[in-house]
Amino acid sequence: MNLVTLNNGIKMPQLGFGVFKVENEQATQAVATALEVGYRSIDTAMIYRNEEGVGKALRESQIPREELFITTKVWNTDQGYKNTKRAFEESIKRLGLEYVDLYLIHWPTPRFDTYIETYQALEELYYEGRVKAIGVSNFEIAHLERILQECKVKPVVNQIECHPHLTQKKLKAFCAQHDIFVEAWSPLEQGGEVLQDDAITKIGSTHNKTAAQVVLRWHIQNNTIVIPKSITPVRIEENFNIFNFELSDEEMSIIDNLNIDRRKGSDPNEMHVK
Repeated sequence: MNLVTLNNGIKMPQLGFGVFKVENEQATQAVATALEVGYRSIDTAMIYRNEEGVGKALRESQIPREELFITTKVWNTDQGYKNTKRAFEESIKRLGLEYVDLYLIHWPTPRFDTYIETYQALEELYYEGRVKAIGVSNFEIAHLERILQECKVKPVVNQIECHPHLTQKKLKAFCAQHDIFVEAWSPLEQGGEVLQDDAITKIGSTHNKTAAQVVLRWHIQNNTIVIPKSITPVRIEENFNIFNFELSDEEMSIIDNLNIDRRKGSDPNEMHVK
């Protein structure tokens, strides 16, 4: 497993396991399988409604806590300083943990303009040692600039939709400039259309790898943290086996050029769900 060093010195697995839209009981089994395969980074969120299921799998695995890297997120309805502190306590109770390794603001929801005070609550949790690192999710450059200007602790990651049809080059360059890791959600594109691309399947056949493995490897070589999701054991294992081959510069360029700036998720500037 590749480890990356975040800007506060904490090490994080570059490949993690996501549980978006996985029901609570399914999450227990999926996370258990992922842990057996070798994943040690698990990404959940309050709004996924499966923190309890994730926590159950963590306990039953009997893997030492220090070997795990657990991320969860504060949802839009819980933004604001006091609400965030309360939401965090509820999340760690559901997870059955004393701390989380990474706590993120799920969306900036700029219309409500509460992400600064929300982030200040994250900073306090960080200072207290309740979280090992803090960051954001779905933040655009303008949102990040405000965090950097008005808050004290630099985000360690910005978790964003990113895949070969949405390469996010400008945002990734800004994050790199400020030593903020990009973490890709929906790394294989929701719906998986990118996996049908002839260029990617051809590259896969060259390396005797699936299209999904090629795309995940592309993320890894782009210095991106990646959190694929699956509830199918064979796919969970397949997604993990991406460290025994390497894409050439030409292959990386071919995949880079598939970008069409197509989002499958919400636009962060228009996502105002409360």
